[in-house]
Parts: sequence; structure tokens; C-alpha cells
Amino acid sequence: MLIEKDRYIYMYPITRDYGFAPNPFNGYCTLATCKPRIRKHAKVGDYIIGIGGCNFTDQRKQCVFIMQVTEKLSFNEYWNDRRFLSKKPVRNGSRLRMVGDNIYHKNDRDEWIQENSHHSNSDGSPNKENLRRDTNSTDQVLISDRFIYFGKESQYIDLNKLGYSKVRDYKKLDLNIRKVKNEINKLVEAHKNEKNKIISSPIDFRNAHKRVNQKDGRVY
Repeated sequence: MLIEKDRYIYMYPITRDYGFAPNPFNGYCTLATCKPRIRKHAKVGDYIIGIGGCNFTDQRKQCVFIMQVTEKLSFNEYWNDRRFLSKKPVRNGSRLRMVGDNIYHKNDRDEWIQENSHHSNSDGSPNKENLRRDTNSTDQVLISDRFIYFGKESQYIDLNKLGYSKVRDYKKLDLNIRKVKNEINKLVEAHKNEKNKIISSPIDFRNAHKRVNQKDGRVY
């Protein structure tokens, strides 16, 4: 992955890493839920970086993934695109299928449908709070076929140089700033000639069967 100038980076803390948000499987890294402000404002060509949050031990303050946005789709476009059929969740399937993030689309009455997924209730019914948070402010899915997903093998990144401290939602950085571009280039140097790569499985992949409520962070 070669880092380009005249782009922005959106960095945010990851509190859970099940392989759901982001979902790095089947040749695309996608951000289809959570982080609505990033999904709304990031443009094609921009970069997204996930930093391990304080609830992790080994991955805390390290880079869990970096992706360049190569496409943006609406939820309905994402749902109907054959490239992403394998990202539709199958809750009685493999771990990879359990965490499918292709979960939102609208019916003929223009009502949101939330598929049985990591963001649904334990009985598979819609979790209205998760649905509201995911869909209210934006109808956008970020897609990348240029990414490095480190997962459990998260990589060191000098957050002090990037001015990243106590970020609650996200921090936006300009890649025209030399120290920013240099630091990101160091991160991806070993993989600069690769288009996309999964280095290791998600940190919480063993718990792929669980679900989450975004309002209180409860996992069940």
C-alpha cells in the first residue's frame, strides 16, 4: 500500500474487534456500521486507521488496521451488490459469516430492515438503538480493496507525533503534513507493494457469536 498525499486520515479508537466493524474479509475491508460521522465525511481516497482502545491489553494504542477508501455505497447499494453477498450475516454459520456487516436495507415501504446480526437482539429481532445509531445520520458504507488488517498482530504507531491523545470519536489528519505522512509510511513500509492483506484474525474473533448494544456497550 502506497500512501498518497493530498488525502486525509481519520483515526479512531476501537473498543471491540470481532471482524464486524470493520469487516476485512473476502477481499474487501468495509465499514458499514458504527462511526457514522466517519462514514459520512470520509471521501474516496482518504484513509481510515483503527487504534486499539484502552480495553485491550496487547493492542492498546497500536494500529489494528489501515484502509484507503476506494468506494462509497448506500446501504441499499451495498445490500444489492453481488460482490458483497458473502458479507451478509449467517448467524449459524462460520465465525466469518457470523460477523457479516451487510445488514441494512429498505423494504417497499421505505422502512429499514436490520438482518439477524452482531447488531441485533439475542433472538435475532432488530435492536432499535443500534439501527438508529447506524442509519440516522448517514446512509453510507466505506469500502476498500487497499488495506492492511493487523488484527491481533497490531502494529506500533507513534501517536504522540500524530497528536492523537484521548480521542473519543475520531481525529482527522492531513497527509500533506510531512511528519504525518512519514509516520504512516513507516507503518505500511513492509507491505507497500501489496494491495490488501489480513495479517491476523480479529482480536475478539473467538466471540464472533456474541452481540452488542451500542448505547451501553453491553456484549451478550
